[in-house]
Amino acid sequence: GEYQHTLDTKNRIFIPAKLRDELGEHFYITRKMNKSCLAVYSSEEMDRISERINQFPDSEVSEIKEFLFSKTIYATPDTNGRVVLPPSLLGYAKIDKNATIVGAGNHLQIWSDILWAEQESERDMEAIRKKLASLGL
Repeated sequence: GEYQHTLDTKNRIFIPAKLRDELGEHFYITRKMNKSCLAVYSSEEMDRISERINQFPDSEVSEIKEFLFSKTIYATPDTNGRVVLPPSLLGYAKIDKNATIVGAGNHLQIWSDILWAEQESERDMEAIRKKLASLGL
């Protein structure tokens, strides 16, 4: 799904109940490595990612670990379903006031509404169709 939300004055964003049910009581929010948005992972998914990264020697993945884990937050929504996004994450994703939360398979992404609109308008549907076909989908 796709959900538009506005940060409140305390930099809290509402995570829809349907998505919170999927994520669990606690989850992780971090920087998406290949896009200017945030990634939201369930505890189980973040454990899988950590295990995969830790299979490699630190000399090969130390920058990945630093990038991914240094700004990652362990989030627990308040009674209204909101989580606080720290300035470091907001700055990375260029989120000022309005954000778009999108489903992305095994995780959620939180985008600046402006960057999400750009992403959607620049999407190469023909390339996506070809990739899907090459995957047999």
